[in-house]
Amino acid sequence: MRVFTTFDELSEAAGTELGTSDWITVDQRRVNSFAEATGDHQWIHVDMERAKQGPFGGTIAHGYLTLSLIPWLGSQVFKLATPGAKLNYGVNKVRFPNPLLVGKRIRLHVAIADVVDIPKGKQLTVRHTVEIEDEEKPACVAETVVLLLP
Repeated sequence: MRVFTTFDELSEAAGTELGTSDWITVDQRRVNSFAEATGDHQWIHVDMERAKQGPFGGTIAHGYLTLSLIPWLGSQVFKLATPGAKLNYGVNKVRFPNPLLVGKRIRLHVAIADVVDIPKGKQLTVRHTVEIEDEEKPACVAETVVLLLP
C-alpha cells in the first residue's frame, strides 16, 4: 500500500499508477443489501429466476454498487495520511462499460490523474478502473475528486 504523508509526495505521484486491490466476489447477498439500502429492486438485480431468462443469463450488480465499492477497494491501494481534512468533492466521469454478473470477482486499479493547487490546499483527481476477472472490459471506470485542506 502506498501512503502519502505530505502534499509534495502526492504532487510527485501525479500521472502514476498506484497499484491494484485484492479480488473480491460480488455475491447476491451484497446486491440484495444494496437494493434494500437504495430501494432499487429492479428485477435484473434481485430476481434470480427472471434474470436467468434476461439478457445476461443471471442477475447483475447495480452500477452504483460497483461505484460505491471504490473507496473501500482503494483503501487497499493507497492512504492519504496528509495533514488536515479530506473532502469528497465529487466525480468527474463515471462509465459502466460492462455489466457485472453476480458471483464474479472484481478488483480495482488506481492511478493519480492530477494534483492541482487550489487556494486552500490541493485538489486530487484519482482514476479508478474496476476490472472483472476474465473479462476484457471493466465494470466501471471513474474519475473521483478529493479536496485536501491543511
